[in-house]
Amino acid sequence: MKALIPAAGMGTRFLPATKAVPKEMLLVVDRPVIQYVVEEGLASGADEVVIINSREKKAIEDHFTPDPALEATLHERGKDDRAEAVHHAGHLPVSFVYQDEPLGLGHAVRCAAEKTGDEPFFVLLGDVIVPGNDMLNRMKKISDEHEGASVIAVLPVPMDQVSRFGVISGSEVSEGVWKVDGLVEKPPVEEAPSNLTVFGRYLLSPRVMELLGDVAPGAGGEIQLTDALDAVLAEEEMYAMAIDPDEGFDTGTVATWLDTNNRLYARAQAN
Repeated sequence: MKALIPAAGMGTRFLPATKAVPKEMLLVVDRPVIQYVVEEGLASGADEVVIINSREKKAIEDHFTPDPALEATLHERGKDDRAEAVHHAGHLPVSFVYQDEPLGLGHAVRCAAEKTGDEPFFVLLGDVIVPGNDMLNRMKKISDEHEGASVIAVLPVPMDQVSRFGVISGSEVSEGVWKVDGLVEKPPVEEAPSNLTVFGRYLLSPRVMELLGDVAPGAGGEIQLTDALDAVLAEEEMYAMAIDPDEGFDTGTVATWLDTNNRLYARAQAN
């Protein structure tokens, strides 16, 4: 099973900083956001982590490339812990494919179709981090209990925030597990079917990848992953796993990135 990380976006909310530095390379406590996500993907048991990148964001690839000269210099200067951190990042098993046009999340995922083949796959959004690294394994357990059904993570939010996210409708079948009967991308508050918002972690059946090839542009004129998920419901069951707000952290805006740094730094200090 592959773990896909879409990372080709422009990061416009962080301009001008992201003119030179990819959003995914912004530091959270002691390492870039995307390193947390890669490490989570590897902890899931995936046999490969695939970053869907833009060709202009070479810094992401440089981060995951070995740099023995830098390591040697750091060792010579007695900075062994920094050398070990550089070695670790440079030897994580990561591969890259490219999204050459910014046509939306669904299009980004489709760019990795040759990697996933006819197998289920994980999708991990590159601006959401899960330091505990256990969420994907719990989602896999739910999928296994329901004959390999797709599973998405959902987070309850106040109703006045639902228009920022994909939202599910459905019924709770066991504690914290919902059978999904519909999804809508960024609905107006008055039209939202629930306050359960798609969090940014997905375990998807191969049929979702097939359907992405036929999805028309949706919200924002982009090819939305949510639309393919909604389409697959006509053919397959899908489940949602509700998560606790303290399990995952959004770094997609300046405010949430700052909050995530503050909370994870406090957590690190306490340990």
